[in-house]
Amino acid sequence: MAGALAGIKVVDLSRVLAGPWASQLLADLGAEVIKIEKPGSGDDTRQWSPPSLPDGRAAYYLCANRGKRSLTVDITQSDGQEIIRRLAVDADVVLENYKVGGLKKYGLDYDSLKAINPKLVYCSITGFGQTGPYASYAGYDYIVQGMSGLMSITGPADGEPHKVGVAVSDLFTGLYAANAVQAALIARERTGAGQHIDMALFDCSLAMLANVASNWLVGRTVPPRLGNAHANIVPYQVFSASDGHFILACGNDKQFVDVCRIIGQPQWARDARFVTNPQRVANRLHLVSLLAMAFRHHGRDYWLERLDKAGVPCGPINDVAEAFEDPQTQARGMELTMTDAEGRQVPMVGCPIKLSGTPVEYNLAPPDLGEHTEQILRALGYVDSDIVALRNNGTV
Repeated sequence: MAGALAGIKVVDLSRVLAGPWASQLLADLGAEVIKIEKPGSGDDTRQWSPPSLPDGRAAYYLCANRGKRSLTVDITQSDGQEIIRRLAVDADVVLENYKVGGLKKYGLDYDSLKAINPKLVYCSITGFGQTGPYASYAGYDYIVQGMSGLMSITGPADGEPHKVGVAVSDLFTGLYAANAVQAALIARERTGAGQHIDMALFDCSLAMLANVASNWLVGRTVPPRLGNAHANIVPYQVFSASDGHFILACGNDKQFVDVCRIIGQPQWARDARFVTNPQRVANRLHLVSLLAMAFRHHGRDYWLERLDKAGVPCGPINDVAEAFEDPQTQARGMELTMTDAEGRQVPMVGCPIKLSGTPVEYNLAPPDLGEHTEQILRALGYVDSDIVALRNNGTV
């Protein structure tokens, strides 16, 4: 069955994570994705190991590159630029994450490629966007997490700011970019014209502050770092049982009444300091200390069983191994194994999008460097002698 984006051709000039994350999602949805890599070394993440498979492919690279064909091209050479232009003539999408203006000197910027393909959707991913005082700065997830305010609200209340455990600024941007590309393709159906998409890690990280950003815009009070607590809801955080930690996510007054009943302190739900959520937020420290003492009397599973039975949102804190061993993970198809062209097994995380009519298909394992170079060049009209010449001069 053809995927939702079948017939869409993507030329992916991006590296590392934000761009590859976007193009992998487009590939999962059925697009043809050609990954352009530097001859000899390829995507930086190919060397970001350990861990890696026995054949040396890094786990980091594998996480963001299924569904693609790899073409090695040195875009600094005129012959390499010609290959990209030939690809762009009938491409629907070009993705790139070079510094602002970095591709202009090679004639591979939006204006240059638009001249040969006015229907092209061209998506540029940078740290800070194409405009503004920081446009020329390189973009790194860690730095953007700090500059966007995300780290200021992450970590223990009485400790140093923490980054999130994965590169979320890159991942946010990849998801936004994939959405933007699809929106531009839909707009093209109406207008017949492509457009330039300007995506910035900084913008996307600010947007993903969500309610915390809104708290600042409305209240003009700098949001504090609350560790595992919630800025707007109490009790909504991690608590310690006698044998480990669990999450209590009490979202309304009725659920709070049930919590108090379960721990044997029903009078707390009638205490004027705790009756409503705004009062509980105002008296957070006192209430949390009372709950913390109560929860230490029994084990994690004891509390989870009773809270769940009462309909109070709660859950364990799994490590990654426990998360993948969870039967829900298996039931949802979130762990899969792909087989590459050499018959090697590649373990991967599945795509979370479940489409009833055009389901995600996993057709291509993450490619070896340059695995499809000759195949793609022949489709562009290059003959054997041309390909030999391109290899000899280091273009591919």
